[in-house]
Amino acid sequence: MTENTPTRLDCGKTIEELSAYLAADRLPPNPDIDTCPECLSALDGLDHVAQLSRDLIARDIGRQSDPPESWITTIMSNIAQEVRSGRSLPLRHDNPEVTLSITEGAVRALVRSVGDGIDGVVIGRCRIDGDAETLDAPVQVTITASILWGRSPQDLSEVLRGRVHDALRQHTDLRVAAVNIVIDDLHHIIAESQITAESPIITESEDPT
Repeated sequence: MTENTPTRLDCGKTIEELSAYLAADRLPPNPDIDTCPECLSALDGLDHVAQLSRDLIARDIGRQSDPPESWITTIMSNIAQEVRSGRSLPLRHDNPEVTLSITEGAVRALVRSVGDGIDGVVIGRCRIDGDAETLDAPVQVTITASILWGRSPQDLSEVLRGRVHDALRQHTDLRVAAVNIVIDDLHHIIAESQITAESPIITESEDPT
């Protein structure tokens, strides 16, 4: 894939098409997009990134240009990758004749929505490691995130970890052995060139249950 190759979802739509649709306030309505789970998940992520960009500019007007394009492009690319269906993860049911499942993409979208709900946090990527297709098999969830400059990485990591644990426990039947949080970026009013490269902060915890 070259730098100018559109990032395409499994449904055929591109991130560029969805960005344009979002910029037009989703008008005129496009049923192909509005009824597609992948597109809707991607739109939610893109909407959060767009709002974050507007907030950063409004907060620091006159001191900072738009957030670095490379940062936004990376997040958009991650969103496109993660809304893909991926594996089918089983859900429990009282009737053994009934088979229920949730897609891996839906679980990643759930994790992203949890992170988006925490002020100062932007989810970069979410990865589910382990035999998630087998009930009761232990898995680890690894999340990379960018945080707002000046916020405590430890505090935000603990909040994010706790909320992800709760969401996965409520909406999936995954046996989560650990949620690993990697803070690998900062977003703030300073220029990208002024951020000193440091080793990412990695924290992990065992499932309290």
